[in-house]
Amino acid sequence: MRSVAITVTASSLLLTACAAAPSALASATPSTAPVSASAVARDVPIPDTPAGRQLSWLMSAVPDAPIPEQQLTEHFSALMLSALPPAELNAVLVGTKDLRLIKILYAVDTAITAEVTTGGRTLWMELTVDAEGKISGLRMTPPVTPKPTPTTWKEIDERVRKVAPRVGFLAAEITRDGRCVPVRLLAPRTPRPLGSMFKLYVLAAVAKKIPNWDTKLTIKPSLKSLPSGELQDRPDNSKVSVLEAAKLMIGISDNTATDLLMHKVGRKTVEAYQSRNAPLLTTRELFALKGAAYPEHAKRYLSLGEKQRRAYLDRVVAKIPLSAIKPWVSPRELDTIEWFGTPGEVCAAHARLRVLGDRRVGEVMSQSDAGLGLDAKKWRPAWFKGGSEAGVLALGHSATTKDGRTFFVTTMASDTKAPLDEGNVATEALALAKGAFELMAKG
Repeated sequence: MRSVAITVTASSLLLTACAAAPSALASATPSTAPVSASAVARDVPIPDTPAGRQLSWLMSAVPDAPIPEQQLTEHFSALMLSALPPAELNAVLVGTKDLRLIKILYAVDTAITAEVTTGGRTLWMELTVDAEGKISGLRMTPPVTPKPTPTTWKEIDERVRKVAPRVGFLAAEITRDGRCVPVRLLAPRTPRPLGSMFKLYVLAAVAKKIPNWDTKLTIKPSLKSLPSGELQDRPDNSKVSVLEAAKLMIGISDNTATDLLMHKVGRKTVEAYQSRNAPLLTTRELFALKGAAYPEHAKRYLSLGEKQRRAYLDRVVAKIPLSAIKPWVSPRELDTIEWFGTPGEVCAAHARLRVLGDRRVGEVMSQSDAGLGLDAKKWRPAWFKGGSEAGVLALGHSATTKDGRTFFVTTMASDTKAPLDEGNVATEALALAKGAFELMAKG
């Protein structure tokens, strides 16, 4: 889960971290000026997509920063500019006036990743656009080098302890009757911040309680949340199917989709699929408690018992507008206001979904393996859901071999004192997961 985050350091420029859906975009986008030759390496074609056109504009505009406010308003989303006002945005862009595009690494209609240089450094730039074709996310980080896949359990044991100051790990086999049988573990019963992995509980409730995946949900303004996602940018009171919302919730961790589904099935229904979070917060509620008039609402909420907390969410937090929520970049309330679960409980959540035998659940959960990269000749498509916020990164996969054995691996990392180096933590967690899957499959 991601709110709008802002930070500028020697190693990372992060304006927002909001995911975009790899789907077609019908709406018009602002016209763009030709890209200056000095800003782009020779023979670097930029896709003629909504995201590509905004990248073209950005590359042409940054050398002349500060950029006039009118242009920023034309090209950046209102949500992004509310979190990072034009003067602050320009202060960042001025520092990248020598920005140069080297090559395109990945591109879909609403998102593009490119290799760039600025200040003598090579960086990866991720740019996303919203439903209006305006820039809703812009992130520059150092390139991440994939980590070697461990080949022994001893190596996994040694490496997993170095992932983060606090870490939990579990490699297990999921039996046909839905039990998790541990194979390798580190603090498997210690509760950890889940981030968006709590959405596994929402999906379980949806699969059991909504009989028709084509059921329509109304995107009410009161149910809109902050990115990541795309549904927050769709028109008020427009419709989305349960299936599409579920796919967005898992595939791009769409927060508004999550809250719509929670509203449909009911908070207490979702709570029945876990036992540690009561009340189980919506994404909008978590953003408001941590980002609006902080720490006032957080302290008041934490001072209350469960019944009073539920009342406070309905009476006070529900009335906080999204515009009042301010970004935070350092770990905040990771042990008190979050969603919590143990590695064993995350395994149980995957097992519960698998024993349902619902084709749609499999369709939702197997949209992406987040770069795990298991051998397709030996494995069926992996299921994945991760979660993150400042100081938290959690990854969880389950996968089935071609001969029908199912395994699960999760690494849950956190640091209450400083943001994690997410690129390196994620690539290490993926390497550990791939090694664990391969070792378990060998028996």
